[in-house]
Amino acid sequence: LFSMTGDSMADSIEPLFTHKAVGEGENVILSCKYKTLVNNLQWYKQHPKSRPKFLFYITPTGYTSSLPPRLNATVKNEQVDLIISFAAVSDSALYYCALEPTVTGNPAALYKNPDTFIRQFCR
Repeated sequence: LFSMTGDSMADSIEPLFTHKAVGEGENVILSCKYKTLVNNLQWYKQHPKSRPKFLFYITPTGYTSSLPPRLNATVKNEQVDLIISFAAVSDSALYYCALEPTVTGNPAALYKNPDTFIRQFCR
């Protein structure tokens, strides 16, 4: 099971889809539309009962920080895509995009404004 959410502070970012089915070994694309003037977009991954883990950032020009294995990213026309190649059971987690660094060490703090969250499920 994959989940994906968007988080926003002053500007906006939100997922394009609420549900998506993906089989093991397939490629997964999780997308967010954004409107912002910030310098980079953050991607995070969170397993149940765990803290969110920073994956990477991508700038509006397409520059990325170091990417984890099997992950790629693109950005175009105010849309940012996270691409997971050869999806595995171990990839099952909550994924979210954010406009600012968001990891607080307190997972409950991520949900202080639940109206900004849209889940995207993949299996």
